[in-house]
Amino acid sequence: MKRVYKETIVKYLIVAAILAMVVIFFKSVKVTPLISDDGTEFAKATVLEVNEETTQGDEMYSGSQKVTLRITSGTFKGEVVEGDSMNGYLYGAYCKEGEKVIVQTGENDGEIFASVYNYDRESEIAVLVIVFLAVMWIVGGKKGINSVISLVFTVAVIIMMYLPMLYLGVSPFLAAVLAGVLITSVSMLMIGGLTAKAFCSIAGTVCGVVIAGVVAMIFGNVAHINGFNTEEIETLHYIGQHTNIDVGGLLFSGIIIASLGAVIDTAMSVATSLNEIAQTSPGIGARALFRSGMNIGRDMIGTMSNTLILAFVGGSLNTMIIIYAYSYSIHQTLNMYSIGIEIMKGISGSLGVILTVPFVSAVSAVFFGKKKGKVLEDGMESEKEEELTAIKQS
Repeated sequence: MKRVYKETIVKYLIVAAILAMVVIFFKSVKVTPLISDDGTEFAKATVLEVNEETTQGDEMYSGSQKVTLRITSGTFKGEVVEGDSMNGYLYGAYCKEGEKVIVQTGENDGEIFASVYNYDRESEIAVLVIVFLAVMWIVGGKKGINSVISLVFTVAVIIMMYLPMLYLGVSPFLAAVLAGVLITSVSMLMIGGLTAKAFCSIAGTVCGVVIAGVVAMIFGNVAHINGFNTEEIETLHYIGQHTNIDVGGLLFSGIIIASLGAVIDTAMSVATSLNEIAQTSPGIGARALFRSGMNIGRDMIGTMSNTLILAFVGGSLNTMIIIYAYSYSIHQTLNMYSIGIEIMKGISGSLGVILTVPFVSAVSAVFFGKKKGKVLEDGMESEKEEELTAIKQS
């Protein structure tokens, strides 16, 4: 019991220390705004009255409105002003009395002006996130808490380390690998503890995501596809001209990050299964364990590959609908940059998952398999494993 308690404390201290270093790194990066300060700001507001509108019937995404707003945050909090709302698909809002909105405000010759930017969705987003974390906690129990911590850490690393590294000009491929190693290590630590199976999972995950990135880079070079062939290239090119970001490598870096979750799942499942086999069959050899890992992995390859492929298909659904509706030819379709990128993402990510299986199986077989008459077991056992060992010895 004491050992398990100490392991838990050490585990949380390690995560806290790593997170602290990530935060310190984030604070040390100075970001230069690309847009000059024009004196405007975004603030929350409530619609008090709709004074005039040019929309017709239920045409919520056309026309405009003139509204009376009470600003509820920012420099002009408490002020009541007249504002405009352009009812577009991406910006503006179809305002009704009492509607919560986000406005862009400023002051010109002593007069406050406001323009409705969008609906205020912050409360809804917060509720959704809280419900998600609560369900994860309730259903998962103690492991659910660890999963929540792992998820929060992942988000922190992406925002506070991965993006700043890209901003500083670090190679996108290297930044993705470093972020992947850190995320994987903490995830395995929180889920599997300080154990050999966690180490095997980490090694397998790193191998899998690197393979995915390398395959994508090779295909990209051969097929003349890079980060400059994306829909956001105009904005990214402008950012690249004024920062150290390697825009061309962002696409392959994103593939590594996108495939990370599926590779982690595969690596942990295989390593855990082989660890259990070694515990229940202490005389099993490394070769037999490797074969077991391959058999277990084969059942997972199909589902994990489908997960990645379907995720990328879902992300390009709008493009696929356009292709279908306009009856593009097969030659035109296959040679579109957007389709080539999605094919590259799906196949390279799936290859990362597939090749993770033999690598994790091999590493786990070395750690858990019989060698010189002795089985190499985890350095730290769970409380349940300790009880089973005591029973066997008695």
